[in-house]
Amino acid sequence: MQDPKYVKDAFSGIAKKYVITNHILSLGIDILWRKKTADIVYKKTPKRILDLATGSGDLALAIEKKCKNSEVVCSDFCAPMLEIANSRGLNTVLADAMSLPFEDRDFDLISVGFGLRNMEDWSEALVEMRRVLKPDGHIVILDFSLPDNKFRRALYCIYLNQILPFIAGVITRKRSAYKYLAKTIGEFPSGKSMCNFIESNGFMGAEYTSLSFGVASIYIARRAEEA
Repeated sequence: MQDPKYVKDAFSGIAKKYVITNHILSLGIDILWRKKTADIVYKKTPKRILDLATGSGDLALAIEKKCKNSEVVCSDFCAPMLEIANSRGLNTVLADAMSLPFEDRDFDLISVGFGLRNMEDWSEALVEMRRVLKPDGHIVILDFSLPDNKFRRALYCIYLNQILPFIAGVITRKRSAYKYLAKTIGEFPSGKSMCNFIESNGFMGAEYTSLSFGVASIYIARRAEEA
């Protein structure tokens, strides 16, 4: 659970260098993660997609490229980030994930790339996603995770807590935003725990795919029927 004002201010401060910083910090692997996510979205053949917490629009662009016959709507509550997404030709809506300005059962699929972790209340966000999904609609969530292997996890945590904030601070002059990133990754559920969390908030059949030795994961689940 995060402070929405801090999150908005943090991302506003790094918006102009967000894309290039991500690519540098991941050595470009984040591009492959988004492509893999877009491939999963494509297999669900959605007609209308909401890319929630779209940020600068990287995941939405990957999805648009793969799903050429789908309508993609991009939403975020951070105006400076959304301005960048809009400048890249995306269909954008300024909105808070906690209270979306869409009708019930409006979308076939909702994608979230590195966004759920930053939302004010993860449970409420999932419930709101469920509200705007059509029956049998899906969520596809890409986010950071911690490797199961203890040695890899230890190395990754050193990178997250020491190396990443230093490099990002040099690029963006906003080191605190990336120290926040390391903190939230450590707090965020991953793997089977995340699947259980998703299913406890209005979804069913949650599955996940581990990426790059577990430093990121893709989660997919279907909207559960009304009780």
